[in-house]
Amino acid sequence: MLKILEIIALLKKHYPEAKTALNHANPLELLIAAILSAQCTDERVNIVTKNLFKKYKTPLDYLKVSLKELEENIHSTGFYHNKSKNIQGAMRVILDQFKGNVPDNMGELLLLPGVARKTANVVLGSAFKKAEGIVVDTHVSRISRRLGLTKNKNPLKIEKDLMKIIPKSKWIYFSLELISHGRKICKARNPLCKECFLNYLCPKII
Repeated sequence: MLKILEIIALLKKHYPEAKTALNHANPLELLIAAILSAQCTDERVNIVTKNLFKKYKTPLDYLKVSLKELEENIHSTGFYHNKSKNIQGAMRVILDQFKGNVPDNMGELLLLPGVARKTANVVLGSAFKKAEGIVVDTHVSRISRRLGLTKNKNPLKIEKDLMKIIPKSKWIYFSLELISHGRKICKARNPLCKECFLNYLCPKII
């Protein structure tokens, strides 16, 4: 327990301004960006959404256009056919069941096409400041295993392991800080272990 509290404190110290890299102005934009981010870099998503969010402002805007037109707008994010179907499907549910508003709880977010726990946690944490789980992306998955916080590779199992040892008040920012650390120091290939402020706590180094 002391180890995880020390890790949390150090991450907070080094990444005090950590936030989602997905540009957005409201929950709807973050939801769309999160759906587009599957198998795509945040940088590419931000390039695409810069124009996308100028064209479409409301759930109805996304439903007024043809699937083909939406695909053309998000083509460079990859898997554009499925993503377009999921976006329009999600917008339809938001209009039909939630009066045009993005749900602010896990159970209802998971009813939206294209939304699994990772996407729901991103939206809940960054748009609504609600902690119902922990975002587990490739960075969080990799670093959690390297630090010995989990032995699992399945994101859902990793999330459960982290939720057991991390205070709920830290769930949102822990993942954001760990993602920042993964981009800057604890990279997938050639991690900068000598420069890492967590190296004395890391089983990989010890």
